[in-house]
Amino acid sequence: MQVPLLDLKLQYRALKDEIEPKLKEIFEKQYFILGPDVQSFEEKMAGYCGTNFAIGCASGSDALVLALMGCDVKQNDEVITTPYTFFATAGAIARICAVPVFIDINPDDYNIDPDLIEKFLDENAEKRDGEVFNRKTGRRIRAILPVHLYGQTADMKSILRIADRWGLPVIEDSAQSIGSIDGNMGKKAGSMGEVGCFSFFPSKNLGAFGDGGALTTNDENLTRRLRSLRVHGESKRYFHDEVGFNSRLDAIQAAILEIKLKYLEEWHKGRQKNAEFYNKAFGESGCSGIIGTPEVLRGNRHIFNQYILRVKDRDKLVEYLRENSIGCAIYYPVPLHLQKCFEYLGYKEGDLPESERASKETIALPVYPELTESQKNYVVETILNFYR
Repeated sequence: MQVPLLDLKLQYRALKDEIEPKLKEIFEKQYFILGPDVQSFEEKMAGYCGTNFAIGCASGSDALVLALMGCDVKQNDEVITTPYTFFATAGAIARICAVPVFIDINPDDYNIDPDLIEKFLDENAEKRDGEVFNRKTGRRIRAILPVHLYGQTADMKSILRIADRWGLPVIEDSAQSIGSIDGNMGKKAGSMGEVGCFSFFPSKNLGAFGDGGALTTNDENLTRRLRSLRVHGESKRYFHDEVGFNSRLDAIQAAILEIKLKYLEEWHKGRQKNAEFYNKAFGESGCSGIIGTPEVLRGNRHIFNQYILRVKDRDKLVEYLRENSIGCAIYYPVPLHLQKCFEYLGYKEGDLPESERASKETIALPVYPELTESQKNYVVETILNFYR
């Protein structure tokens, strides 16, 4: 039996009769960049996320850059974030010549630990003239950028309390968590901070046919600025108030995403059902000290963009699964504070132990909604055979 980590062909076959006529319509109109299809998707995206506005852009990575620029993060400003995430989170900070400040994660949900954010600020930050500065570096601390990793929100109630105390904007990296709900806030990812950032990379729960991204916000002025920044900072055609860049969502991707958005809740339920299957099977296996299943914290709604196990002998298990035709992946093998490109920040091994431990112990299993019962049983039995 073969079980790929993700099989998007199954999803496409179910939707091709809706998608292909819409693509033909766009080809006939020859209106490819922004336009009515993008506007229609933006309206539905905002409605789904529970925000007043959504702004389409070219990728989730660009969404992060646009959000940082929209929140006035400047060169040499510091942005508090997590090292245990996809590279784009910190890469976006570096791209605008700002400085990522890495705070370790909570080992239960792999998201940034609010207690450690508060500890960092209490020990290092001070307010001067309405701004927050790092006493040790002299740099301005400008924003907090939590990541809702794997499909579960970070502890936004605590993060927002800390941000409010210090007067810092919160930018939500929601790339993996469209539709996830914070149990304490009762709100969806991307609707709680100043701005939310989404990726529509094909492997996401809501995936495009290529790259695509979006931002969500309730701030009308910020919306206007983000829409300007995505088209070179234009206020009107050929008039530029500031230097932005080219990051526009195209009509093809918007149309596909709008069709898929109708099925997103159904797909979430399929992933949740598969996660429950795994949790039950591994929970009853007698391997509690060897296999750790995901925890859903604070009454959150987890949408399982990834199903993550914490295991012993992770690398050997990965090799064994691949030998047995089971797709798996490591998210992420090297935390960002130990990446070569961030050596200049001065972090060393041991500085952020929970992130480092997670990078050595976690593995992602297939969890997409089209998985069959026999495939899921095969995944579980293969893993248990490895440990037996």
